Amino acid sequence: MAKPKSIYSCSECGGQTLKWQGQCPHCQAWNTLVEAVAEKAVSRFTPVSETGQVQNLGEVEAGEEPRYSTGVAEFDRVLGGGLVHGGVVLLGGDPGIGKSTLLLQALCHMSVMRNVLYVSGEESARQVALRAKRLALDAQIVHLLAEIRLDRIQSVLAERKPDVAVIDSIQTVYSDVLQSAPGSVAQVRECAAQLTRLAKASGICIILVGHVTKEGALAGPRVLEHMVDTVLYFEGDTHSSFRLIRAFKNRFGAVNELGVFAMGEKGLREVNNPSALFLSHHGAQVPGSCVMVTQEGTRPLLVEIQALVDEAHAPNPRRLSVGLEQNRLAMLLAVLHRHAGIACFDQDVFVNAVGGVKITEPGADLAVLLAIVSSLKNKSLPEKMVVFGEVGLAGEVRPVQRGQERLKEAAKLGFIQAIIPKANRPKQPLIGMEIIAVERVEEAVAKMR
Repeated sequence: MAKPKSIYSCSECGGQTLKWQGQCPHCQAWNTLVEAVAEKAVSRFTPVSETGQVQNLGEVEAGEEPRYSTGVAEFDRVLGGGLVHGGVVLLGGDPGIGKSTLLLQALCHMSVMRNVLYVSGEESARQVALRAKRLALDAQIVHLLAEIRLDRIQSVLAERKPDVAVIDSIQTVYSDVLQSAPGSVAQVRECAAQLTRLAKASGICIILVGHVTKEGALAGPRVLEHMVDTVLYFEGDTHSSFRLIRAFKNRFGAVNELGVFAMGEKGLREVNNPSALFLSHHGAQVPGSCVMVTQEGTRPLLVEIQALVDEAHAPNPRRLSVGLEQNRLAMLLAVLHRHAGIACFDQDVFVNAVGGVKITEPGADLAVLLAIVSSLKNKSLPEKMVVFGEVGLAGEVRPVQRGQERLKEAAKLGFIQAIIPKANRPKQPLIGMEIIAVERVEEAVAKMR
């Protein structure tokens, strides 16, 4: 009788090799190769549709996908209007930031109209019930399954056919097909792929909870984010009561949407006017403070930019920015010196975006420059004034996207003056708002002298 052929599989990445060696040739991990009997390859995947025929794209019916409202308006906004039939959502975030709390609240809201299932792999059924009781949620008709075996979860989903299912978390689920431990790269990839195929074939909307690494990225293989339809990140400091949900990928809506929540005793509460979080409430105008309008997806947000310019007491002046890109700050200081004649080479410069928000768009350039000049000259900007615009290396003030919406949001919150790029000047004047359109940095600086 022929001896069964052996192969060696990596417990970290799932790679296979015919010979044992100390280091995996695929992921370079040490002592992870485990001997197994080579079996005949059997496909574990079935096609989503029974027939795969060539069609003309113009003949395919393209209608709007029906959506399920989660009952949490800010969560619906980030999702693009709600959960999609057969969609797969991946929600990642730091431990203890509120992922399970938010999803339990959403399932309790949806359970009135929808058949929902909560699969808990990290907590027992008693722990989930205690959380629902602590949050004063009506969870009488929320179905709960405490299980980590993939085949058992698949059979329950196929039997009950819920409209929405939450898997908390994907790192705890394991498949018997693989010998590696739960949470390994191979297990996460296999389980996510199987659940994604099940969602597409059955129409169940599945929400996967994912862990994050020390660097803040989703743990597991990068292919995990490619499999799913929507990738959401839960952001915020665990010591602060405010939480942000940001969409980094959405096949059914806009990316970079932002949802704002406040953590309280009864769970996460929606913040309907997030601009109030990012504006400091000074008794009077103070030097070094400038309000800008940034765009997060389709939502304009008013954020206060604060700058502190102080005489340097070390040979190398410090350049520190919080919430803004540090390299861009150095570039803006060079532009300010070259084109406006204001030098900061002997000054420490600190810039902060109030409220912990991270601004990645270049539309904050002009607000940062005016805040720096205001602090350097110890002269406050006019009250109720907003600023936005991109600054180029040649000293020009370039236009930004959705300028009209930014101005309307500022006017709605009571601002009466705006310094904006000339290309963003509205064709029709806004009632109650004075528009100051500038083309160059020196013009903007001259307006506050």
